[in-house]
Amino acid sequence: MTDYAIGDLQGCHAEFVELLERIGFDPVCDRLWLAGDLVNRGPESLACLREVRALGDAALTVLGNHDLHLLAVARGGARLNRKDTLDEILAAPDREALLDWLQSRPLLVRQVFEGQGDTVMAHAGLLPQWSPGEAADLAGEVEERLGSERSGEFLERMYGNEPACWEASLDGIDRLRVIVNVLTRMRFIDAAGCLDFSAKEGLDSAPVGFAPWFRYPRSDDPRLLFGHWAALEGRAEGARVRAEALDTGCVWGGSLVALNLSTGERTGVPSRQRR
Repeated sequence: MTDYAIGDLQGCHAEFVELLERIGFDPVCDRLWLAGDLVNRGPESLACLREVRALGDAALTVLGNHDLHLLAVARGGARLNRKDTLDEILAAPDREALLDWLQSRPLLVRQVFEGQGDTVMAHAGLLPQWSPGEAADLAGEVEERLGSERSGEFLERMYGNEPACWEASLDGIDRLRVIVNVLTRMRFIDAAGCLDFSAKEGLDSAPVGFAPWFRYPRSDDPRLLFGHWAALEGRAEGARVRAEALDTGCVWGGSLVALNLSTGERTGVPSRQRR
């Protein structure tokens, strides 16, 4: 069995199918790790959702910020943004089945590979102050709320930039919001683990006093798989941890890349999008 990790699809269905063909993916014996943001901004978000859902246990998928945005629009009263490309999903005859499936996805996947230790995948990354086990527990708090009768209330109140700093003493919606922001929106943080939400470009856009989350040391050494940051072009330069950037900006005209988790080999296909 071969495990492959792929970054943000964002509706790039044709490229996804081509990439699976290029790596010779076999859903019977291989497995995909998908770093979230299956949908939005690209032309075929509905096809991406259907394709990944049909893979069943052959695909491990975490929620990204665009996936949560879809759920918030459909079930939390949020509004579509001008650049959203989610209308086809919202009008689909299998809409509710697809949304139920998406809402049941985790925010973090963790597994131990022989000889490699902990491998952790979250859409945006992992706060240096969190161990893999702690992060999995915190992600589980959000997943539990998403699976509860109070999920609509949570999706309605999920968004916001405050609190910007993690504190173990946080509770209620503030606690859940910080967990979501770390796992799905984080890019730059300060030494205390506070998040900045203003800078979204490359590494040279870091605000004063902030740095990419992967440039802060950890007391452990997990392998960290993340997407979310297309401006990195698949490179976590200057990382002080074992971080693997997976988002290569397919929806922005870049490419879609599969990382072989055993060999480290990367296989890519060019984007068909024109920006």
